[in-house]
Amino acid sequence: MRVDSPQTPPSTRILGVGTATVDIVNEVDSYPAEDSKVRALCRRIGCGGNAANTLIALRHLGYQCSWAGILADLPESEPIICGLHAKSVDMACAVRDPEGETPTSYVTLNRTNGSRTITHYRRLREFTDADFGALDLSRFDWVHFEGRNPPELEKMMSRLKLANGPLCSLEVEKPRVGIERLFPLATVILFSSDYARWRGFDDGESFLDTIRTEIGPDRLFTCAWGVQGAWGVGADGRIAHAPAVLSSGVVDTLGAGDVFNAAVIDGVIQSRMLSELLARACQLAGRKCRHLGVFLD
Repeated sequence: MRVDSPQTPPSTRILGVGTATVDIVNEVDSYPAEDSKVRALCRRIGCGGNAANTLIALRHLGYQCSWAGILADLPESEPIICGLHAKSVDMACAVRDPEGETPTSYVTLNRTNGSRTITHYRRLREFTDADFGALDLSRFDWVHFEGRNPPELEKMMSRLKLANGPLCSLEVEKPRVGIERLFPLATVILFSSDYARWRGFDDGESFLDTIRTEIGPDRLFTCAWGVQGAWGVGADGRIAHAPAVLSSGVVDTLGAGDVFNAAVIDGVIQSRMLSELLARACQLAGRKCRHLGVFLD
């Protein structure tokens, strides 16, 4: 099956709406027990966050990318600014907040198996429809939304739909009150296994079969499920599956889901067959796990 989308060159302009954080990553030999004290093997500080990571991956794939979100107007935000600038992600759509604090993710990275455990701190206002409405959306061909703050996202996505604006994708990582109201407004919906499990499903195939029945067929759904690979379903109702690309050289799984999402968006824009799209997304996510940070080289 071929996903319905016009063939578009990699110069497609993509806007990502969501979070950018400071990631403080401590690598350890193995995950520490509770109430223990361990020494980090190394530490790195850089830019993270779902939307930011997805945009960085899309830049690696050749797209023109811009980030729309809230940036705390503090020196502590410098790793975010430097990280996005270093990857040529435009920040002209970002809104500076003089009152909030810089969102920070404290990551414990287990060097033995590449797993990551995240403690996230956030005290910063959310990006709103008023912020979104001030943007010149004619500059963009695609808008990717991180699924947070559903009441405001519903206004943003409805604004796009009413204006026959750019196609849009929605990442659904966690259950949030009202997030289901967004589903009919998206062209592509990228579900996590966490959300599917919360809905009571044990595999992506049965979950997507139910979701497609609930929402309707005129869009693409995917569901990534870690080592089980990923499932997808499009307009024809045929569910495809791609196995995870596992490697003995797993170094860092942080951001693998964001890379998967970027690869799906790329696949839709490039009109790839669904089976090919899923296989490539799993391949790139697996490749990312062999590197520190969001790198696809």
